[in-house]
Amino acid sequence: MKVGLLRAVGVATAAYGVAVAAVPDLLARPSGLVDEEGRTEWAARTSLRPLGWRDAVSGLALAVAPDGPALRTAAYVRIAADFGDAVLLGATLPGRDRKLAAVAVSVGWGALSVAGLFADGRRREVRCLRAAGPLRG
Repeated sequence: MKVGLLRAVGVATAAYGVAVAAVPDLLARPSGLVDEEGRTEWAARTSLRPLGWRDAVSGLALAVAPDGPALRTAAYVRIAADFGDAVLLGATLPGRDRKLAAVAVSVGWGALSVAGLFADGRRREVRCLRAAGPLRG
């Protein structure tokens, strides 16, 4: 597990989530959830704020969970949220380009968490020990 990568994804996700909860236009505009004049309607803002909080809380969990089972669980939650976003937004957003962009962004963030979760963060230590030669006691 690459703890540093998971922590970085968590911090970035938490910051973005807080921003979206405060200013839903940050997600509404690129997603095409605005009217002809570029304004986000009240119902869309109301619906997007909980997504922002979900990202804020799951990102915070990823950023601060103790290494081990808690961090793995936080990573799985983040991965499920990102891949779930890819499926749902890809199926429901207006316009092909917006759908593709939302899928790409969601899968990209999910892939970062997958990489952090399944990468072997101990390889460097093993190489260093091998380079040092046999241990003598």
